[in-house]
Amino acid sequence: MKARFLLILLIFSPAIYAQKKVKTNDSIQKLDQVLISTKVIFGNKYEAKNRTGSSFYISPEELAKFNYTDISRILRTVPGVNVYEEDGFGLRPNISLRGTSPERSAKISVMEDGVLIAPAPYSAPAAYYFPSVARMQAVEILKGSSQIQYGPFTTGGAINFVSTQIPKSFKGGIKTSYGSFNTSQIHTKLGDSKNNFGYTLEFLNFNSDGFKNLPDGSNTGFDKNDVVAKFRLNSNSEAQTKQQLNFKFQYSDEVSNETYLGLSQNDFQTNPFSRYSSSQDDKMTNDHIQFMVSHELEFSKQFRISTDAYYNGFSRNWYKLNDIVFNGDKVGISSIVDAPEVYPNHFDIVNGSVNSDDDAIVLKANNRRYVSKGIQMKIDQHWTTHNVFHDLEIGFRYHYDEEDRFQWVDGYNIMNGEMNLTSAGTPGSDANRISSAKAFAGSLLYKLKYDQLTLTPGIRYENISLEREDFGKNDGARTGTNLSTRENNIDIFIPGIGFNFNFSPLASIYGGVHKGFSPPGSSPGQKAEESINYELGTRFSYNGIRGDVVLFYNDYSNLLGSDLAASGGTGTLDQFNAGEVAVKGLELLLNYEFLSTNSSFNLPITFGYTYTDTEFLSSFGSDEDLWGEVSKGDEIPYIAKHQFNTSVSLEHKVFVLNLNGRYNGAFRTIAGTGDITSENGVLSNFIIDFSGKYHLTKNLSITGNIINLLDETYAASRVPAGLRPGHPFGAYGGLEFNF
Repeated sequence: MKARFLLILLIFSPAIYAQKKVKTNDSIQKLDQVLISTKVIFGNKYEAKNRTGSSFYISPEELAKFNYTDISRILRTVPGVNVYEEDGFGLRPNISLRGTSPERSAKISVMEDGVLIAPAPYSAPAAYYFPSVARMQAVEILKGSSQIQYGPFTTGGAINFVSTQIPKSFKGGIKTSYGSFNTSQIHTKLGDSKNNFGYTLEFLNFNSDGFKNLPDGSNTGFDKNDVVAKFRLNSNSEAQTKQQLNFKFQYSDEVSNETYLGLSQNDFQTNPFSRYSSSQDDKMTNDHIQFMVSHELEFSKQFRISTDAYYNGFSRNWYKLNDIVFNGDKVGISSIVDAPEVYPNHFDIVNGSVNSDDDAIVLKANNRRYVSKGIQMKIDQHWTTHNVFHDLEIGFRYHYDEEDRFQWVDGYNIMNGEMNLTSAGTPGSDANRISSAKAFAGSLLYKLKYDQLTLTPGIRYENISLEREDFGKNDGARTGTNLSTRENNIDIFIPGIGFNFNFSPLASIYGGVHKGFSPPGSSPGQKAEESINYELGTRFSYNGIRGDVVLFYNDYSNLLGSDLAASGGTGTLDQFNAGEVAVKGLELLLNYEFLSTNSSFNLPITFGYTYTDTEFLSSFGSDEDLWGEVSKGDEIPYIAKHQFNTSVSLEHKVFVLNLNGRYNGAFRTIAGTGDITSENGVLSNFIIDFSGKYHLTKNLSITGNIINLLDETYAASRVPAGLRPGHPFGAYGGLEFNF
């Protein structure tokens, strides 16, 4: 207990991401006039902190500091980001930026190398595929104004994952680790550049037996592989017009023994890491493939055209428990675990304490295929006239995506705790439809910089056609005999303006106003999600403290909710109007270096805090969604009002030690007001992680990680169906070799 108390005292210091010591005048500077690569939003911390909107850049050094494989743990260090866990390893995160609906990260623009990466960003944006952060070189988060270029979701913001770049010279490395729950990782990469050619090859495997326990001892973990190859052809450096052609190939596959089924309140309190017998056959299998060709044409240092053509294919089948049948009464698993006293006979079948009839257990094969493809172009021109800097960026994108549902259900019984198949469903007999979207987007962003003032007015245009073809449950061959269709079209302009003013090299003020937008569903006449968003912030450096403080207010005229199975709904993906909503908050980030510049040690600390207040301004019912029955004045579920992150690092040329503590505030699991309890929400928790690295030689290092250092047991969420635990104590060690 005494050791835990000392650790908490050590951790409870201002922090978010420990950074290298920097000179004070690095905090706020005049913005260098450079062309930014089409693959990134800003590309480095310097550009990020000079934008006219709130932004955050997680550098390669910071990603390496804690060596996280869970994107949830990384993003929780960024103010304004709200994440709730589901599987404990970050395979399918639920991310909110500034109070947007977090379910499956469906209301933010998620990109990899500047390209939309959700399975079907317009027609089915719920992110059942998410890039492996362990293979990323950097992560960029853009919130607030000046996100005109990065639709279609412009309310909360955008997250761009920057994958491993082709090195300038011959480089490579291998990183391995092993630890708790038979969790292991191997990550290798190799690359080189010559005068006119460059390449990088990369492989990542991440696997675990899982930290949950089934009665029969079955594996509850996962196994995921990633392969990436990049090739570059470029003109000579002395060429008058420089050209570069890039090819990227990425493939990943995953098998995870994961379930939608959580625990009842009583069972969670008794044994939070157990799983019920009826989930023993649940399994997610998926694979993802990406082809990307990029061309950059640089006519001069002031004018460049970049073009990307991309194809993303994603297939997945989440075979999982969906319903329980007793005496002909079929009930969804979410209802059963939420109120086992109401459905005692159904609950006995769920936990395997009785033998059941045939077909009492219904497993759904959520079999789906996704396609996302398109071409995008960025034209960038800048010039200077009479000490005024001008930058004009014009963007175009034509995009097509689709989700193909071809699902069925199988029936099982359970005998002595073991499940047996009793009836096999016909493919297409549960869901048999294709949802698709065609979208043209154009954006224009103009930057004017005079003396210490930067202005960035801009406008985005989205023209979207959403369609759905439903072949019916009795036409597996898709002959069209029972075909029903529907279509919805959207045509909208999305304006915005941001500013940044540098009072001195040590202080600036920034802010802006922009329109928030999120595409609707394919139901005819359904309105898009719209809002007007405001922010005002300051970046400063004072007596060695570097900080960023921003206030934001999002005024929704129409918030959209989605019927997702992942949030306790029926899984139709149909959206519904939730009316007017107000979201306001505060984001704070502070950095400080304790030791002098003459010391051989660095002791940087950082602290980040987010306050998010949400309020429904109208009443409505959403029985098929996680929101429940909503009354005016209720708060949005799954958005914590308070959260903070703090870290401290001890750095030396031979070793580095890091402690990171995060406080996840309590949040509701249904809309409401008043106190949050274990019955109507998820209670707060404070989790500490540790990482360290010791350099044996210039090229070889020993690494160590401890997740949840104090072994706190906590509830992470109550969806998709029942309470789910966060990651328990886990210790991992490894080697890292670079050359």
